Amino acid sequence: MKQIPCSLTIAGTDPSGGAGIHADLKTFQELKSYGMSVITSVVAQNTTGVQDIHHVPLNMIEQQLDSVITDMPVHAFKTGMIANKDMMKMVVSKISKLNAPYVMDPVMVATSGDPLIEEEARDFLRRELLPLTTLVTPNIPEAEYLTGKNIETVDDMKQAAEHIVENFGAGAALVKGGHLKGEAIDFLYDGSSLHTFSAKRINTKNTHGTGCTYSAAITAYLSQGLPLNEAVKKAKHFVTKAIQYSFSLGSGSGPTNHWATRGAPSLD
Repeated sequence: MKQIPCSLTIAGTDPSGGAGIHADLKTFQELKSYGMSVITSVVAQNTTGVQDIHHVPLNMIEQQLDSVITDMPVHAFKTGMIANKDMMKMVVSKISKLNAPYVMDPVMVATSGDPLIEEEARDFLRRELLPLTTLVTPNIPEAEYLTGKNIETVDDMKQAAEHIVENFGAGAALVKGGHLKGEAIDFLYDGSSLHTFSAKRINTKNTHGTGCTYSAAITAYLSQGLPLNEAVKKAKHFVTKAIQYSFSLGSGSGPTNHWATRGAPSLD
């Protein structure tokens, strides 16, 4: 029997369906990877922002992880929102035993600007989680925090990707250029080579959950055994289409379209 690719996401929720666990599972499904999830925080959020956050008790996060790891294959996994240091410590103790590619979306703030993790957790993420990663996928504000340097140009982005790998031990870093003007350019540094992924910038405010979707797509492709460079290339295409045909739902930053590559039309 052919092995079924399986992807795990460890992150927070989004009841409006555009980001977090919800976006991850939609992406896994679209890309034909069996999706599993461990919920770290229940987040009351929508297209306008975050209204409230309830953190799942540590023992319940641990039980969820054990339930998956002891029973199901994990061919690749990702982390999104892990809100505090205690959560991170427990997650590290579990994922360090998984023999699978690890994609970290270093979620620190929502698209709306609302903070999603505590300051102490940010430091722990940089020291303890980054060295475990196969790939970390920061946007420019996240890369600025990780490196402590301002990023204003594409050269700054390249240097940031190299800095994150060489100074913090990440397996590779994909610094995303969505916050700059011009082409939507991302730079992947894998420890030896720098790769460029470029797409036409889509003029839309509907970008809710793009980081979750992009990292989930990479995870899904890695679960299928694709090399990292190829996984990022295909995921870049997927998220670009999802933004191009995004939905004007809600009164804020609308969600991306997770079935856009199937030719679904925009609802604009």
